[in-house]
Amino acid sequence: MKYLRIYHAIIQIIFNHAIVFFKKKLYFCPTFFKTMFRKQTYFLLVCLLLTGVFPFIFPLWKDAEGKPFYFMMDIAYVALFGLSATLSLLSILSHAKRQQQFVMGRLNIILNLILLGLFVYRTLNLSGEAATVSEKGIGMFLPIFSIVFLVLANKAIKKDEDLVKSVDRLR
Repeated sequence: MKYLRIYHAIIQIIFNHAIVFFKKKLYFCPTFFKTMFRKQTYFLLVCLLLTGVFPFIFPLWKDAEGKPFYFMMDIAYVALFGLSATLSLLSILSHAKRQQQFVMGRLNIILNLILLGLFVYRTLNLSGEAATVSEKGIGMFLPIFSIVFLVLANKAIKKDEDLVKSVDRLR
C-alpha cells in the first residue's frame, strides 16, 4: 500500500507539471489502481504465474532415461494449462464484475482438478506399464498450488461481494 501511494504521488506530480501549459490542474484518479490491486488480484496473479509461466520452466517429470518431460510434449497438458492461464488473466481483467470473476475462478478450479487428475492417472496407472515416470518434477505440483490460490481468490471475491451487498442494504 505504501508503494501505491508513492506511485500515485509520482504520477500526480508528472500530470500536474504536464498540464501547466493549459492553466488547469489535473488530478490523477487512482480508482483503477484501487480496484485493480485488491487481494484477489494478487492471488490471481500468482495463479497466472503458476499456470502460465512456471510450466515452461519446471518439468512435469523425468522419464527412465533421465530426460525431462515438459507440458509442451502433450497436447492435453498444453490445452489445460493454456485455458487455466487464460481464465486467470480474464478474471484479473474483469475486476469490476465480481460475479463473473467468481464463476471464472470456479471454472479454473475445475480445470486444475482435471489437470491434477491426469497427472495422478499418468503416474499411477502408466508407471506399472512402462517406465515413463521415474522421477516427479515440481511441475507436477503446480495445479495443487494453483487450486489453493484460486480458493483464496474466491474467498476474497466473496468477501468483497458481501461487503457491497451490506453497503447497498444500508441505503
